[in-house]
Amino acid sequence: MTDEQLASVLEMSGEERYDYFLSEVLEEREIWILVNAENRFLTIVSEDDGLTHLPVWPSSEFAVAYARGSDDLTSRSISLPDFFKKWVPGLSKDGLQVGVFPGQDKTLWITEADELKKDLQDELSGF
Repeated sequence: MTDEQLASVLEMSGEERYDYFLSEVLEEREIWILVNAENRFLTIVSEDDGLTHLPVWPSSEFAVAYARGSDDLTSRSISLPDFFKKWVPGLSKDGLQVGVFPGQDKTLWITEADELKKDLQDELSGF
């Protein structure tokens, strides 16, 4: 993906990026997160309401672009079956939401893990 293509996707609205995320994840069958040197995944606490969420991306390129300037974050993929079986129950149990595909303006679609799973499964049934 060229820098221009990357930038044009990142400039989309939060809802457009959510739709883009769904279609890309279904095509590639993986979700991308960022982890630090201790293998701990990145979570972000919202300053507005104190909600904690796990940011996710549709590809490594987008995760890496988000992490630019941070020395200890690297992208890691999660297969879609692992996300459904392990991550969704774990995130729900821990009370973590999912921040789908943060853009350059740091806006994103925040949803429950179960809701994201349902949306992905709905898209899969029509795929």
